[in-house]
Amino acid sequence: MLVQLQYLRAVAALMVVYFHAILQLAKVNPALDATAFVYGETGVDIFFVLSGFVMWLTTSGRAMSPIDFARRRIKRIVPLYWMATLFSAVVALVAPSLLKSTVFDLPHLIASLFFLPWANTADPSTITPVVVPGWTLNYEMFFYLIFALLLPVSETRRIPAMFAVFAVILIACRLLPETTATRFYGEPIILEFLAGTVLGWLYRQKVLLPNRWAWVALAIGFAFLFINEALMRPESRFYAWGIPAIFIVYGAVSIDFSRLPFIGWMNYLGDCSYSIYITHAFTLAFLRVVADRLPIGVLQQPVLFVILSLVLSSIGGAIIHEITTPRRKVAVASRPPA
Repeated sequence: MLVQLQYLRAVAALMVVYFHAILQLAKVNPALDATAFVYGETGVDIFFVLSGFVMWLTTSGRAMSPIDFARRRIKRIVPLYWMATLFSAVVALVAPSLLKSTVFDLPHLIASLFFLPWANTADPSTITPVVVPGWTLNYEMFFYLIFALLLPVSETRRIPAMFAVFAVILIACRLLPETTATRFYGEPIILEFLAGTVLGWLYRQKVLLPNRWAWVALAIGFAFLFINEALMRPESRFYAWGIPAIFIVYGAVSIDFSRLPFIGWMNYLGDCSYSIYITHAFTLAFLRVVADRLPIGVLQQPVLFVILSLVLSSIGGAIIHEITTPRRKVAVASRPPA
């Protein structure tokens, strides 16, 4: 795996943790107005572009059946997510006061386990699963399904076919009567996966930016990601946040990281990024409960709360990663083979 992808995974996961930590501050300290510091939601957009890139990179030039692809993705995604979902459901059933955005509802639970979009019982205006950050996995699994079905198509035609499928989906969701499914799958955020596959194709063709311009693209991408997150609403994220995410990923994969110092802890957090993403909501809930019960407001200090959120979420995600992931050797490269 490219080491720069590991770094981006770590950064994207910590961005999301930071975003949710800031949102939790309003519950920990209602008198605090932290809206000016609400950033990091765009880590999801980096994840989506990365996902498309990695899926193309790991299947291009290889004979892989849709069943084999699906088996690998399910093995990677489902066990931890199901454990988190079932744990949340049990807590919502036996101790509902501990959760603010989840109530027990059996149809909602079943839909969550099978990655189906469902209106959140606690907030029907949102389409989120029992583990709220898992809404991104509903999109991920939908993308994996389309990608798997197109694997029998020759590589030269696969990306055009993907463009056609995504276009049909978006148009159909606009024309059909509005339902939870058409609202969810009709969001053009799914185009970020498609952009990632195009970047994967460019990488395999060795169509990369010169090293200097790659750094410029990376810097511009992050700059506009934060600027647009402050100025643009999530409804326009597929271009306002998605395009900077494309710059970030394309810039990163074009840089020759073999000439740079290896950052072991960032690489490791990249390995743990999925576990961090899935489990950080529980860490933040734990911190909120502790902060509510402390006689002194030490955890109500914004900087301390955010730092603890980032550190403890990373540690918790790493522990879960070590428990749930079998040991294996990972080859690290920074350029495509000659």
